Amino acid sequence: MADGTLLDIAPGAPGQLRWRRLDGRTGALSPKEKGHWTSTLGWTGRPDGHRITFSDCERGELRFDNVVGQRQPLSQVDTRFQGSGVELAGRLTLPPGKTRVPIVVLIHGAEHSSALEDYALQRQFASAGIGVFAYDKRGTGASGGRYSQNYLILATDAVLAMREARRLAGERAGRVGYQGGSQGGWVAPLAAQIEPVDFVIVSFGLAVSALDEDREAIDFDMTRAGYGPDIKAKAMKVADATAAIVESNFTEGYEQLETVKRKYGREPWFKSVRGNFTAYLLAETPETIRKQGPLLLEGLPAQYDPMPVLTNLDVPQLWVLGGQDRDAPPGETLRRLAALQNAGRPITTAVFPDADHGMYEFETLPDGERLSTRQPEGYFPLMRDFIEGTPQESGYGSAEIEAAPRL
Repeated sequence: MADGTLLDIAPGAPGQLRWRRLDGRTGALSPKEKGHWTSTLGWTGRPDGHRITFSDCERGELRFDNVVGQRQPLSQVDTRFQGSGVELAGRLTLPPGKTRVPIVVLIHGAEHSSALEDYALQRQFASAGIGVFAYDKRGTGASGGRYSQNYLILATDAVLAMREARRLAGERAGRVGYQGGSQGGWVAPLAAQIEPVDFVIVSFGLAVSALDEDREAIDFDMTRAGYGPDIKAKAMKVADATAAIVESNFTEGYEQLETVKRKYGREPWFKSVRGNFTAYLLAETPETIRKQGPLLLEGLPAQYDPMPVLTNLDVPQLWVLGGQDRDAPPGETLRRLAALQNAGRPITTAVFPDADHGMYEFETLPDGERLSTRQPEGYFPLMRDFIEGTPQESGYGSAEIEAAPRL
């Protein structure tokens, strides 16, 4: 943009575009008269007063409010490479020029959508001088194979993606590492343990198992709803019942869940139980769960303990967590990471206190549901600086940063 800022525009919801700023602001764009689009705040659907005019798409010109902009040329190379027994689709995006740059490999979460189509970070990092390799997870987008949540298989895919990124970048490749969001927080450290890299970023991921994640999320549900230890103990009975179904690969445990629902279903606190996978199991019929469950959690190692990997991992790590994360509450993860920091592991944690899962700030509706408004100011610069090897101390918005003590 003419004022020196950077703006990303890409497809959004059907019929819309989405704009993003590196400071975390974003909005949905809807077409009005020819070439003119109006914006709504975040994902609220509420007008925010911004307007974009595309004057000449061939020349890459636009106007955002009263500021003109020119499309920035990025180098993109699409590729197909061999994952663990499957062919995967990837893309390397580099900033202009011939200088060496850091390369970050983006590791996806549990989503079934295409990273190549949806991940704005592949352009945002590149516009900030960092090379990016994104790829579609097996069984998604343009990649082959069957969708899986097996962390070891996914970590092997990530290692092979990292090698492909190095190959394509050639002499331009400087520091190379991973950024993994949500489920990628289990996969990225495991990949770094298999084959060392220069850095690992975990965004809204966890240092506990998937079963413990669900229990923590239910505990957080009860806390947010104002309930104390007695009610939390009852809510854990729900967690026990849903965990039994998941651990059996959706073949057993339905009678236990029905018993819990009959016992507690009419109590006021029950409607506040959300958890992670528990919300799905409470909402669907046993017949639907038996059919859909194994596909949704294909290969998931529900009791996987990430601590043996993290305890022995010497790669510098940045863990960026949301203080209001309903899906992956960070409490126990932060306690475990603090112990690793005190033991000398090269770990930095950053908590954005008002962010939910996905690192989104939000508005709370009268019924308790949330509407995302933006990502926290400082989230992107924090990751950018870590990738470039800059020490993290302060100055990243509301982030509460703790680094391992220097020994």
